Amino acid sequence: MRHTLPIAPQFYVTAPQPCPYLEGRMERKLFTALQGDTASRLNDSLSKQGFRRSQNVLYRPSCSDCAACLSARIDVSKFTLSRSQKRVLKKNVHLARRATSPWATEEQYELFRIYLDSRHANGGMADMDVFEFAAMVEETPVKSRIVEYADTQKGELIGACLTDVLDDGLSMVYSFFDPDYAQDSLGTYMVLDHVEIAREAGLPYVYLGYWVPGSDKMGYKARFSGLEVYAGNRWQVLRDPRDFDATRHPLSNDPIAEQVANISLPGAEPASGNE
Repeated sequence: MRHTLPIAPQFYVTAPQPCPYLEGRMERKLFTALQGDTASRLNDSLSKQGFRRSQNVLYRPSCSDCAACLSARIDVSKFTLSRSQKRVLKKNVHLARRATSPWATEEQYELFRIYLDSRHANGGMADMDVFEFAAMVEETPVKSRIVEYADTQKGELIGACLTDVLDDGLSMVYSFFDPDYAQDSLGTYMVLDHVEIAREAGLPYVYLGYWVPGSDKMGYKARFSGLEVYAGNRWQVLRDPRDFDATRHPLSNDPIAEQVANISLPGAEPASGNE
């Protein structure tokens, strides 16, 4: 009988490029491919270590002179609604949720374009066409859903979120909404609804992506109770956001080889890194 050994994921580092969150900073990412029969296990494992998914790639910030980007998640058991969040739920009581398989539609893409043109006209996705949008939604080797939000009064799609189902929670990969509904705090509402979905499914966490102290784009995440951030190779409760200074000394970050060596992989396979 022939036996084959599992192939350990290979890790790579992107070239430095301007940071989209903090002006004057440069970013780089540590990443690995997500493919094959072990894709779901790898996604589950690395998500718990601060990684995020983009199509068939898992990545984590690995900047040489900054450690401001911190993966954030909500502990569902410790989450409680604030007064303002209760008002958000009341404002959006007319919305209907529909979770579907990850299949891109023209209606989703039109909403996505409106959202980008209004909120991220100069971002990395600004030039994304319908085929690239479809790839973002559909090229997933793990269990994913598109969670749509429709205005029942007008009968139109006004929000959507590409969501991964992990073994310990929901990961909000990318969400977008109609900017005309900004006064209804749709972004916040979709997070609140995902907390409810996770609670109904008995899943302990909702992963929100990266929280970046000092970034207006990401600051809203600190307003959710029960928030944890991945810092110092462990999840810790976010108490005072001011405790996490966006300015870090270059020597505070571990070398790439050491970062890779500290990554836990499913089945305890040894990791290997390449710069």
